[in-house]
Amino acid sequence: MKNLIYLILLIPIISLSQKKTILELTHDQSQDINYYKTVKNNTQVLNYILADGNKVSVGDTLIIGLPTSQSSISNTYAGGAGIAGVARTNTRSKKEFEFVQRGRPAGFGNVMGALGGEGPSMAGADLANEVVKIDEMKVVHKGSKKKPLQVILVIGEINGRAFGVNKYLSVLDAELAISYGEIKLKNAKMTRAEAIAKLKESKELLDLELMTQEEYDKIRTELTPIIRGN
Repeated sequence: MKNLIYLILLIPIISLSQKKTILELTHDQSQDINYYKTVKNNTQVLNYILADGNKVSVGDTLIIGLPTSQSSISNTYAGGAGIAGVARTNTRSKKEFEFVQRGRPAGFGNVMGALGGEGPSMAGADLANEVVKIDEMKVVHKGSKKKPLQVILVIGEINGRAFGVNKYLSVLDAELAISYGEIKLKNAKMTRAEAIAKLKESKELLDLELMTQEEYDKIRTELTPIIRGN
């Protein structure tokens, strides 16, 4: 009897914990108000279907692409000998990622930076081409609960090395980061534009007699469904 009571009390707890994880989320669902209004911030996601049909899952291997943003740092120096009273400003620019941040969204490094009046520390160009894996995925609303969801990826290095102060990087919007090329999928589906470009290139090689008709026909057969959207 005591075990039965314990089991009855445990069922709501199990159900509540299960609701905290979404097994699979699609881009359409993340933009559908009837769906996203029921989802809480920081809900864990195991699999996400992107707008282009590609899929990312916890445990997947990714490649960090190239940064798409640029920031400027200015330092002002007092005048030296012979130029008293004249200040000199030195400005330098550096490329950094728009959507890839060092540490977790509220990790130690970013919390300390915020206390010091600094914004989040975005990843720099030195991390380009790093091979990483998805350790965690979660969703947050783009503002209030009445706004659509965006997927955040928490990624770590394959060999477990730390990214500076923090062990992880955060991809603040997976959809935009991937579409802008800041994050690359290792097994991405070929897009329609890529398929058309490939077919045109193959036709040129055929016309130059650098490809056989049989080779061209095979490529055309493989690419046609992608171009037609089948």
